[in-house]
Amino acid sequence: MTDTHILIVDDEPDILALVQEILEDEGFQVSAADSGEKAREQFNTRSPDLVLLDIWMPDIDGISLLKEWHEQGALQCPVVMMSGHGNVETAVEATRTGAFDFIEKPVSMGKLLMTVRKALEEGQKRQQETPVQSTVPVLEPMGNSVLMQALRQQAERAADSDASVIVIGDPGAGKENLARYIHSRSVRSEQPFVVADLAPLDETEQRSALLGDARQAGLLAQSRNGSLYISDIGCWAEASQQLLNAVMETGQIPAVDGQAGRPFAARVIAASRASLDRLVQSGSLDDSLYFRINVLPLEVPALNQRLEDIPDLVKFYAEYFSNRKGLPYRHFSVAAQNRLRNYHWPGNIRELRNLIKRLLILGQTDEISLAEVDQIIRQSNAGPAYKSTRQPEIFDLPLRDAREQFEREYLIYQLRKVGGSVGKLSEAVGMERTHLYRKLRSLGIDPKAVTRENAGL
Repeated sequence: MTDTHILIVDDEPDILALVQEILEDEGFQVSAADSGEKAREQFNTRSPDLVLLDIWMPDIDGISLLKEWHEQGALQCPVVMMSGHGNVETAVEATRTGAFDFIEKPVSMGKLLMTVRKALEEGQKRQQETPVQSTVPVLEPMGNSVLMQALRQQAERAADSDASVIVIGDPGAGKENLARYIHSRSVRSEQPFVVADLAPLDETEQRSALLGDARQAGLLAQSRNGSLYISDIGCWAEASQQLLNAVMETGQIPAVDGQAGRPFAARVIAASRASLDRLVQSGSLDDSLYFRINVLPLEVPALNQRLEDIPDLVKFYAEYFSNRKGLPYRHFSVAAQNRLRNYHWPGNIRELRNLIKRLLILGQTDEISLAEVDQIIRQSNAGPAYKSTRQPEIFDLPLRDAREQFEREYLIYQLRKVGGSVGKLSEAVGMERTHLYRKLRSLGIDPKAVTRENAGL
């Protein structure tokens, strides 16, 4: 669960419940209001980081509520308007009034999550312009282990260059943090750092996110002369990869909705959980894009490969949550730190960060004991008694990563049962073949390799 608070306002109970469930599954803190009056109360009770605001409601329409907040000077966060009866005029009025974006209902999950992330990034930029507002800092790759010292040196050299960077690492290992560090140390540091997380989107939605439309600039244009960070290049549709390759080759973003094309001068930093060679072999990465972006590869080590860094990380996050998030500071006993150094950390840095936060919130004393750490680990179904199984590794991952890992193992199992035939696999799992091929590519599964494995080759 993150500290990010989202307020949803919609008078349709089914939509309100569905959007709330989706966002809570993604780790956000969510408040819900089914009328304009309740939205006022929720907004005044707790200031949100983002508002998803329906336009048509029985007591007060969303546009009027948006204007009211603006006139009062109370709106310090982005607002995304939602409507099932939208038109161009309504969208234009909403954006003129100060809305960040406009979504038409029914809303796809992929479109919703992409818009939420973009809006929250915009909110962070606004906060950075006000010194009193404290945002998450750009952290260096922390730790004094040999692996991290080498990674910092490589990152510094990458920052001095303007070439594309590839960051390889497990989920939660800190790939985006390394990318932000490189950006912050480069000559582009005053320009935007734009995150392109397109994994939840289908091919059409990915293209729309990259190119934008008449109302909203796409991710390619937003990155301007800064850095475009691709969170998982292997999950991009083939057409999206080809679009990126063409834009990087020509330095031009194609025209969209009658608007002229724009120049593209951003640096691309792409992340992947698998090596690019493996992605190419499995058909998940376009050959031409591979040769264009595979210039400076960096690998972020898993936390269990550098356990000697645990004390420094524990100290940092304990102080970070205390100084910047208002949580009570608690000291970790030597025994507690030693337990953390001997844990296998399937969720990497993300898991460590969340564990420390829970310990600070739940504790009653000034010192964190070994017993408390053991209890938290047991509650996560990841204690020593479970190390021999793969189950706790999935349980410790974020929902999206856990779902992806399960899908990969499930499809490989089914593919082996049908002898590597995608046609038979399609029937076995009840999935249309075109979508199945796209799913196999996104998960890095090569049916031919499974066929060879079954044949003992």
